[in-house]
Amino acid sequence: MDHGIDADANPSRGAGNGAGEYAAAGRIPLAVVVVDRDGLVSHWSTGARRLFGASKEDAVGRSAVDLLPVSGALPEDEDTAPYGAYAAYDGLGPDLESSLDGRLSYPAAGRAGLTVSGPARVDVLWWAYPLVGPGPERLLVLAADADALRHEDDEAVVERIAPGFALHTDFPGAEELARQLPSILPSMSVGEGVRIVSQILELGYPVLEFSQNDRVPVTPDWGVPRRAERKARRERAARAAATGEALPSDAQDEGEDLEYVAVRERLEFLNEVSGRIGTSLDLAQTILEVSRAVVPRFTDVAGTYLREQVVAGEGFDEGVPDTTTMWHRVALEHTDEPGRWDDVVPVGEAMPFPAHTPFFQCMTTGEPVLVPRISEQMGHMIAAQFEKRDIRPLITHRSMLVVPLKARNAVLGFMILLRHPERVEFNDMDRVTGAELAARAGLVLDNARMYTYQESVAETLQDSMLPHIAPRMAGCDIATRYLPGTLLGRVGGDWFDSVKLPGSRTALVVGDVMGHGLNSAAMMGQLRTAVQTMAALDLPPAQLLRNLDDLAQRLGDNYLATCLYAVYDPIAGELHLANAGHIPPVVVRAADGRSDLLDLPTGAPIGVGGVPFEAVSVRVEPGDRLVMCTDGLVEVRGEDIGVGLATLCESAAHPAASMDDACDTIIRALNTRGGRKDDVALLMARLNGIEPEDVAEWRLPLDPAEARRARAVVREQLHVWGLASLADPAELMVSELVTNAVRHAHSRHVELRLVRGETLLCEVDDDDHTLPTLLSAGPGDESGRGLGVVSTLSREWGTSRTTAGKTVWFELTLPRRR
Repeated sequence: MDHGIDADANPSRGAGNGAGEYAAAGRIPLAVVVVDRDGLVSHWSTGARRLFGASKEDAVGRSAVDLLPVSGALPEDEDTAPYGAYAAYDGLGPDLESSLDGRLSYPAAGRAGLTVSGPARVDVLWWAYPLVGPGPERLLVLAADADALRHEDDEAVVERIAPGFALHTDFPGAEELARQLPSILPSMSVGEGVRIVSQILELGYPVLEFSQNDRVPVTPDWGVPRRAERKARRERAARAAATGEALPSDAQDEGEDLEYVAVRERLEFLNEVSGRIGTSLDLAQTILEVSRAVVPRFTDVAGTYLREQVVAGEGFDEGVPDTTTMWHRVALEHTDEPGRWDDVVPVGEAMPFPAHTPFFQCMTTGEPVLVPRISEQMGHMIAAQFEKRDIRPLITHRSMLVVPLKARNAVLGFMILLRHPERVEFNDMDRVTGAELAARAGLVLDNARMYTYQESVAETLQDSMLPHIAPRMAGCDIATRYLPGTLLGRVGGDWFDSVKLPGSRTALVVGDVMGHGLNSAAMMGQLRTAVQTMAALDLPPAQLLRNLDDLAQRLGDNYLATCLYAVYDPIAGELHLANAGHIPPVVVRAADGRSDLLDLPTGAPIGVGGVPFEAVSVRVEPGDRLVMCTDGLVEVRGEDIGVGLATLCESAAHPAASMDDACDTIIRALNTRGGRKDDVALLMARLNGIEPEDVAEWRLPLDPAEARRARAVVREQLHVWGLASLADPAELMVSELVTNAVRHAHSRHVELRLVRGETLLCEVDDDDHTLPTLLSAGPGDESGRGLGVVSTLSREWGTSRTTAGKTVWFELTLPRRR
């Protein structure tokens, strides 16, 4: 069967009343093709047979590229360009042929010329969706013949037609569209259909965008009769009524109160505009709505300028603007030919305005400024503000109205409205209409501005609380993702972290504070800081969670959180993990690509109190990946969490070119399911390990003479590793640390270890629990200079307590490999 798909009648440049007629044209025959992971067709609809010529029996199981002979965009000539200058438009992504190889990772759309038998070429519109998750389907392709949109009888000329994507909530009837979407998909199980539909709705509903040119003024050009003429007509009508005479038909027509009609028309226009603007709190979308609401019905050109601070989402003083205030051109809508204004007055440009311009007068007085016709002299004065660009042909002899965009006694910006010379001039009634329009638009823009500002504050707060994790730690690579639960609340209680530990180990943490908003974010900040502090003390995982639980109970009854704490030892090839009510992590084995949920003791959430925590050890091999996340990624309301965990395992095992790509694959697979309302924190670590030949260890007796031996073995080892250039500073710092360790150790030997990784790491262990401190030694002091030397020569250094005593370490940057 053939399927239809709705088009988005979205006139972008001066579309008039005719645009609505093209909405029905969006119901067009549609071809549906599904491609599996091997690039073979697994579904071929009747519409595909009619469009591409192959039957279902011949198509299924064959290569999709062979069945869709695409030869690129349509040439620009009169025979094959029924849609004007945009006939060669190439869509939003690569052409259809290159999108069918199954490696597409984002939705794409476009137009292409399909070669058929004979000299004819079919104009094909297409949409392609990558599919992730369980099942063999990997690509969904929708295609249609663009000739179905041609209207031979229409007088309006379509300037542009292009396939695209939009959120299904961006146009009326969103829920009905979502319900009808499964009807275009092939027959499959309910679960598979819901999965694919949710992905399509997340990636963007297929739409058609096209525009046309039409000018429809709000008020007829007959103007408004003067009060004296109106009074005379009323007197004639009164005399005719007294004498019983009948008024001529033309006199009856003149008796109509045209002023009332004009006022009513303007009120209807303002009411219509009010319904079209403010549909979103997105500042950019609101700006476009305001600009497009007045073109072409009220004006032929509308340029919108906003304060620099408004565009940046910042606060500003409510004082009167001056000649130094920068104004950004944020939108320009017009009914002229495409591109005429773009190069001369591009959107995005910022500039101040001198005091003698009507724009400065508007923004300082807060009142509209009407210029019935822009004279040659005024056109030259305005053009002087645009260096090396002559805008006089665009503005001279046009009627201009400048209206301020105000809200709460502050001028946010202004709009420049221009009418073509052949159109009636702006008059006083237009000035009142423009002022009312600007007042409503200003309030909508201010709401969007305040939302943008608060959103920016929330994002800044969240970014300040979430760590900026280094992509490489000792023996492992790390990638992270954070997604807010809702657009209205970007601050949450989910977090991830990594901490450098002694012995080239790394602590990996993921946690989730119960609730949302600022309170949860504040709790998260406190708990994350506590974990950082206790991790630096090198506490065992179970003991760390025990201490964190005690702290949460002391902070208050509302401090509840789940937490997963793991310590990776790249030298031993082990993971030590403890869980406090968190979902288990996934380990992807490098040997066979198998992914499994680790079986850990669940434990109780942090803050419950009185529940023991257990730690487990897991052997890992170089190349294995550890995936830790919060439940917002896998849990969907009304669905068993096991479904999400299974999808997590499958998507985590999917091969990827990089860690970032692997994270994106997981997010794509799980984020397309509807119903997610919680924040998401995702941490992935590739456990590379450290090879035995990159580690050198020595045990030194408690003898001061061992400092000499330590210098000798370090120099020899660095020569073996080809790091002779680091021998002198490393030898000096090792001598200082070993001397201090021998002096303060009690009964146990001193351990010296060198590790060659991203840096050269040197560690000295002893059984004294007192941490050394960096002192400021004077000229006469005999001690206190050792750590000063280490601090000066090393890339980084530090100390930490261990179970048996302490570790003092330093790092040196490796020389660049030639």
